[in-house]
Amino acid sequence: MALMDGLVVGIVSLLVGALAIHIGAKLVLQKDPSFTNAVIAAGVGALVYALFGFLGGIPVVGPALLLVLWIGVVNWRYPGGWLRAGAIGFAAWLAAIVLLWILSVANLVDVGALGVPGV
Repeated sequence: MALMDGLVVGIVSLLVGALAIHIGAKLVLQKDPSFTNAVIAAGVGALVYALFGFLGGIPVVGPALLLVLWIGVVNWRYPGGWLRAGAIGFAAWLAAIVLLWILSVANLVDVGALGVPGV
């Protein structure tokens, strides 16, 4: 049963992260981007964090490197360059906080947002 619980939490976390990225991309790009891009960005972003998470232990520089890697993933999936990718990331971070707050107030789930750093 713990495996099933972990799978459900992982899927919900991925979907929350993807929805946050989708909202961020929609706000920054001023058009309706594909939700598939958001799911891919969230999944690859989570994979990048898993593979390079050890960098986060480097004082000052480590967390910044991880953030640049994640923004690089967003830049890869969405047009507009690094500046827009950073703006999408910031908007996604805010959207993830709001989405997780709504889910916790509704007592639905207590999860993070897989694929969005710091949430």
